[in-house]
Amino acid sequence: MIKIKYGISIMLMLMILLGGSMGWTAPLPAVGGVLPDLSPGFSLPKPQDGVVIIEIFSMYCPYCQKEAPNVNKLYDKIQASQKLKSKIRLVGIGVGNSAYEVDVFRKKYSINFPLYSDGDFKIHQKLGEPRTPYFIGVKINSDGSHRIFYSKLGEFGDVDAFLAEMVRLSGIK
Repeated sequence: MIKIKYGISIMLMLMILLGGSMGWTAPLPAVGGVLPDLSPGFSLPKPQDGVVIIEIFSMYCPYCQKEAPNVNKLYDKIQASQKLKSKIRLVGIGVGNSAYEVDVFRKKYSINFPLYSDGDFKIHQKLGEPRTPYFIGVKINSDGSHRIFYSKLGEFGDVDAFLAEMVRLSGIK
């Protein structure tokens, strides 16, 4: 009887420790899928028949800090294009970052696009707890539905190539 209780205890501890790797967390956003409801705290901007690029970042992530100038260049290129500025929105979600920390990041890196705080990790958990930086491309259809067309961990590097890929994959005309 003691061996059975001991065995069950060990199994329960392993299940708790390995829970994330056993699929007990939300899956990462998948291409072709839809985003989970991220409210309260975040809702998709609604460009008419457009695209939202979401950056999942943390102000403490050295890769996010390194990528911030590229993300700013991406935003500037979108805003400079008459074709794209009404069709693509760029937003960031600071996981584990308070509103104050997000504001510090915004000021330090001169971010001009909307940044949201996810200090309690609720949005992060709903997105499958991706590491940072993580980029999600979402196509918003004219009927209000959406689909994920891009979902990837890591820096995107070349701004022009990344923007061209976003336009191609989303089907923006």
